[in-house]
Amino acid sequence: MLTTLSIRNIVLIDALDLEFGRGLGVLTGETGAGKSILLDALGLVLGARAESALVRSGEEQASVTATFEFAAMPSAIAEALNEAEVELEPGEPLIIRRRLKADGGSKAWVNDQPVGVALLRQLAGALVELHGQHDDRGLVNPRGHRVLLDRFADADAARVSAAWDAWRHARDALAEARAGIEQAKADQDLLLAHLSELTNIEPEVGEETTLAGARSDMQKGEKLQGDLEELRLVWDGSDAPLARLRSAARKLDRIAPEHALLAEALAALDRAVIEAGEAEEKLEVAAQALTHDPLELDRIETRLFELRALARKHDCQVDDLPEVMRSLRARLDAIEQGDADLADLEKAEAAAGESYRKAAEALHAARVKAGAKLDKAVAAELVPLKLDAARFRTSVAQLPEDRWGASGMDAVEFLIATNPGADFAPLGKIASGGELSRFILALKVALAEQGGAATVIFDEIDRGVGGAVASAIGERLARLASDGQLLAVTHSPQVAARGSTHYLIAKSSSGTVTKTSVARLDEGGRQEEIARMLSGAEVTPEARAQADRLLEGV
Repeated sequence: MLTTLSIRNIVLIDALDLEFGRGLGVLTGETGAGKSILLDALGLVLGARAESALVRSGEEQASVTATFEFAAMPSAIAEALNEAEVELEPGEPLIIRRRLKADGGSKAWVNDQPVGVALLRQLAGALVELHGQHDDRGLVNPRGHRVLLDRFADADAARVSAAWDAWRHARDALAEARAGIEQAKADQDLLLAHLSELTNIEPEVGEETTLAGARSDMQKGEKLQGDLEELRLVWDGSDAPLARLRSAARKLDRIAPEHALLAEALAALDRAVIEAGEAEEKLEVAAQALTHDPLELDRIETRLFELRALARKHDCQVDDLPEVMRSLRARLDAIEQGDADLADLEKAEAAAGESYRKAAEALHAARVKAGAKLDKAVAAELVPLKLDAARFRTSVAQLPEDRWGASGMDAVEFLIATNPGADFAPLGKIASGGELSRFILALKVALAEQGGAATVIFDEIDRGVGGAVASAIGERLARLASDGQLLAVTHSPQVAARGSTHYLIAKSSSGTVTKTSVARLDEGGRQEEIARMLSGAEVTPEARAQADRLLEGV
């Protein structure tokens, strides 16, 4: 609930600090005293548009700070703060501050952490519910009627929401499977053609490297063919240098024992023969590797080019082609398996849809039953509020299937008819300002609901009524405020007498300076203010006596 409101330099207010408590707080004062300024200031910290005209004349900036405290933090507020990464310890008050400059610029803070104005607007709905002469939110807005009716009916809306999610996921899975199968079937001929190409060539991992190496060697052999032929003369034939060297070694072997130097020469010659033999072997192997076979080279190049062309076609590396083959086979297998899988998904989707329909139909029946009960409860409140000619109806209309959702299959709206025989229409389009506020009061009493906000404000709900009707309004406001916080801006002494706290808004002038002040009244002050409201400008003893009777009567 709202516990403090501090205002600086807003229109006629230079400095004002107010404290609020539980129960019904009433704000009174003469017309033009500045009650609307308080609401404008509160609206500023709740994200209302920053108008430079709100800054007090002659000042550079204005500010408003509001403090809210909760026995338990509402989930909507906790979620909004968490999403905005605003830290708030358990039990810590929520402090919203907004500063407005004379040039129209503004900044906002939540517990001293800078935030955007959008967060203030997001928090506003859970913090304060305002019902005024031109209110188009709260109970007037049909977007919230379904939630209110479900709460009144104690309906299991969460079950419907869960069933909707399950159905939606089943439908999405089915649609995705169908789209995949349809696309696969459309591509089936192409898949078969691609697989046939790859199957015919049967690519292997590492094959490109092997083929490229062999091709490179053959191309080198073609270039080196003349040089290799000349080198072959070194070891081919009886007159080849290597043959002569071996012949010399044999001759030297016969005479080597005759002298030590001959033996050493033989050893050296043997080493040369051995080294030359190794060279001969390597040259033979190299010659074989570098053999230029035009037919084999053509075969290798043809295979290599086919593999690389397929890799380009499938936008992959040559070594990835075997995996592409496996993928194509899997996709073709999926087409064959797809119909069986699709049948299972269709059964799952049908079962989820049936579960949702049953839950939504049960919720519809609960809403219809609760709507009739609510209609009677509101009707009972209309007569005391001088709305005896009016009628109230809760419309629960089933929507076409394409508009079903997590909230069920119904459109819920509160309708009224203000005159006998008139058609029912939405609250905000039929009722006048005073009638609308009283309709909302009747509805809130019937719902026994605090509007989902920590603080509820009624702005001049008693406009145009008095006597017994004003007493009925005051009694109902007090009843609504018994378990929470409700603030009422009022001109009615009957309503003011019901307040547990009373604030007097007054305007004073000193020379060219005009100021608005707000004072919390004690018992004597309450009597005097209610007497003024009863008698007008001059407070008479009779008015004071009547004020006492009103205060004693509550």
